Amino acid sequence: MMKTITKIKNSKALVTLVWVLGLLVIWEIFAFIIQATKRTPENIMPHVWQIFYSLIDPKPVSNGMSCLQVVLFNAGQTLSRAGQGFMIGTLIGFALAILMKLSHIVEKIAAPYLMLIQLIPILGMAPIILAMTHDIGSSRIIIAAILTFYPVATNTLAGLNSVEKQKYELMYSYAAKKSTVYFKMLIPSCIPYFFTGLKIAAPMAITASILVDTLQGDGGLGCMLSQSLKHAMSIYVFWDIVVFSAVIGVLSCSLMGWIENAVSPLKRIERKTKKKKEAA
Repeated sequence: MMKTITKIKNSKALVTLVWVLGLLVIWEIFAFIIQATKRTPENIMPHVWQIFYSLIDPKPVSNGMSCLQVVLFNAGQTLSRAGQGFMIGTLIGFALAILMKLSHIVEKIAAPYLMLIQLIPILGMAPIILAMTHDIGSSRIIIAAILTFYPVATNTLAGLNSVEKQKYELMYSYAAKKSTVYFKMLIPSCIPYFFTGLKIAAPMAITASILVDTLQGDGGLGCMLSQSLKHAMSIYVFWDIVVFSAVIGVLSCSLMGWIENAVSPLKRIERKTKKKKEAA
């Protein structure tokens, strides 16, 4: 009985539940405070139940679509662009990390540019990319890719550099080829670091797509955010998108964790060790 209680207390689900409930309580407190100021309905911070009710309310708010339909329709566009940029950035980031590990010259040349790109704000980068591509959709994908490949490249390189010297000596004692060293030792060792980069990059790619949507038209969650704030449609669309974006950002990070647990050799070893301890 005591073991069960201790297990529940230490569970991540309980910690998450406490944080979510605490956030909801704080939200409701501010909602009541703002409501007491007697502002116009468009400026009132809604209660949580009002936000969720707007998601199931069939009343049209724009082009004959309800709040939920508006959010889902535009989410498809935003997430599609973010997903494409994320995949491109992941491939480029991983390949760049391998190249930097293979050649210190490449690392010295690429490192300053990686840092420079990371320092440029998204809102300042968007007009530059748009001017170069002359295509709104392509610029959003490129920006998502740029924000993805930096954390992927730097974390993967850190993983490649984290391998102990003794492991190199062991591989060379077996006269292992350079390709064997990479495929059998370096790449498997950097997988946890690689997924750390993915966990950072996934929410960033989504955030970048939404922010760029606010600057440019052609649909997307950010575009709907701007229109709802300008009272072109129900203000609840704004809050629905805020909640939806937060949930999607958390889920994208969690998804990378689930994939890591499924494919990482180290995670499989940890699971087997944990099962043995629980069985004992």
